[in-house]
Amino acid sequence: MSLERMLEARSVALVGATPRPGSLGMRALTELERSPGRPSIHLVNPGRAGTAIAGRSVVASLGEVADEVDLVLAAVGDASLEAVLTDAARCGAAGAVVFGSAVDPVTPGDSRAFRARLAAIARDAGMALCGGGCMGFVSQGLRAIGYLERDPLARGPVALVTHSGSAFSALLRAERPFAWSLAVSSGQELVTTTADYLEYALGLPETGLVALVAETLRDVPRLRAALEAAAERDIPVVALPVGTSESGRAMVAAHSGALAGGAAAFEALFRAHGVVQVADLAELCDTVELLLAARRHRGSTRPGGALAAVLDSGAERALLVDVADELGVPFAAVSPATTARLEELLDPGLPATNPLDVWGSGRSTEELFTETLLALSRDASVSVVALAVDLVPEFDGDDSYRSAALAVAARSEVPVCVLSHVPSALDREAAARLRAAGVAVLEGTRPGLAALGHLLSRAEGSPGERGRTPGPDADRRERWRARLADGPLRPDEAVAMLADYGIASPATRVVGDERAAVAAAAEIGFPVALKTAAGDLAHKSEVGGVVLGLRDADGVAAAYGDLCRRLGPAAVVCAMAPEGVELSLGVLRDPLVGPLVVVGAGGVLVELIADRAVALPPVGPEAAATMVSGLRLARLLEGFRGGPPADLGAVARAITSMSALATELGADLSAVEVNPLSCGPSGALALDVLVEGRCAQKMT
Repeated sequence: MSLERMLEARSVALVGATPRPGSLGMRALTELERSPGRPSIHLVNPGRAGTAIAGRSVVASLGEVADEVDLVLAAVGDASLEAVLTDAARCGAAGAVVFGSAVDPVTPGDSRAFRARLAAIARDAGMALCGGGCMGFVSQGLRAIGYLERDPLARGPVALVTHSGSAFSALLRAERPFAWSLAVSSGQELVTTTADYLEYALGLPETGLVALVAETLRDVPRLRAALEAAAERDIPVVALPVGTSESGRAMVAAHSGALAGGAAAFEALFRAHGVVQVADLAELCDTVELLLAARRHRGSTRPGGALAAVLDSGAERALLVDVADELGVPFAAVSPATTARLEELLDPGLPATNPLDVWGSGRSTEELFTETLLALSRDASVSVVALAVDLVPEFDGDDSYRSAALAVAARSEVPVCVLSHVPSALDREAAARLRAAGVAVLEGTRPGLAALGHLLSRAEGSPGERGRTPGPDADRRERWRARLADGPLRPDEAVAMLADYGIASPATRVVGDERAAVAAAAEIGFPVALKTAAGDLAHKSEVGGVVLGLRDADGVAAAYGDLCRRLGPAAVVCAMAPEGVELSLGVLRDPLVGPLVVVGAGGVLVELIADRAVALPPVGPEAAATMVSGLRLARLLEGFRGGPPADLGAVARAITSMSALATELGADLSAVEVNPLSCGPSGALALDVLVEGRCAQKMT
């Protein structure tokens, strides 16, 4: 209720009001006066009490405001913040905006305690709090912001929540067809979080799309619930996570004091709820514009289809194909009938292939582009059509490209867009006319293609669907929780734990001397593998701690003696596994979202190539299969260059089994890693496992 009252405030007090041009207080007043809802405005500044600013009288304190105050804007220095928030709480305000960075004036190097005090004042009073270190917000009736923005701001379907004030201002000023149901620069989120704003925005009938720029994840359970609600209502959420690299996380911490989210946490959260994750602000803008245009289009994006594109350049066609291949954006394989129609339209010698280069000297440009685009749009394999030309100013007045795009958009059954390769050369007037007619104009080859890929993915259905998963096994959970509480698992116990969750391993025996090693090998059957069981080694192969293919007792004895001298007596003898593609599979605990299921390249490739997929448990069979198919190693699993294909069903089952382990034991584990998980025609076998408990106990 306090958030709703803050965002829909009818009475606003501006503390720090001043007539000085260009000051925060003057800018905030100007924006308040532009508010469509015409709230009552009260000015507070003890140094100017009794004077007037812009015809409004100034009082010395919030206590002197006669009206009930819904919202307080704190346009003051950090040293005054505690007093202002205390006064706001006393006067019953529903919320406040803290523009300042909330740096402790006494100990600026460490502001955690200071910010905690500010948050406590607001929470104890039941106040919502936007900031600190923010630009404010724009709601349906209120402009509670500290910088001058365009006036009016279009009202419409986009809800924006961003930790970045600069991104907030840039998006409000973008020359795009964006119109806002809510736009919030949330800053440090000392009290009110992205989840709060998202819940509110989803309650507005105008909201049809959500855009997020996030440095961190706060109040994850409520955020997940809000994202799930958006997915259920088919409201796209487009999100840009920042600060996900090691250096980036350090910068986030230095800038806002927040614990930044890791890349895996964002990826898993967004995958679970069908959020479209973008790589930068250019991709965010193109994706938001394209999704909005597609929703407004009279037709729909055909499920199962792909992209068709028409260009006027052979080189740019090759560039388009190169980037699309890198991003995994598919081009449609059009039908023979469509190919025949294109051949009728093209000059002799031009191949009728998708993407299509139509440059020639025959038909008029407008007619040629219109007819070829229409032919492609009518093909059953096509879900979206792009006129991928440089929409540059034409000094001879030719507007064939714009006219063709408009004509096709009016007749096409699928969305139509223009993709301009050089944003700095874009004809802004032509782009504005296209956008006014509902045709998206994408600015740049890479962000434009990425946006088209996101549109195609959404057309496939709900990407957040995880499928049904069995409920937890209470007896199994309690059995292993009790064992983990007793200390590190022995290697055979780690194997037994995996087996209890349905992940098979070769026969394994723990040994502590040469005689036991030879006896275990004979019991298992030659050939065998011998591995060190030294508890502090995460990567045994790097220290020569793994010996494979031992075929007799003498070989085992010699290998054991070497391992014992170098790495200690603890060792494991296990059966040799058939050859297969090596994956890594495990559970990683993220400090913000909890346990994650991770699958990726395994063996020596695990740290060499960044090939992995991450998901929040529980992970069902369909989601597990999707995780595998998205890996670059998927081609090896499917049988590359004559190699035997792996049992993909077994691989997916191993992932769902690891998900069950994460669901039941995630609170007791920091990490579990199976590396490698050998995947072949006969199934998936865990060849080595590393388990790390919550107390940093490593078990191998």
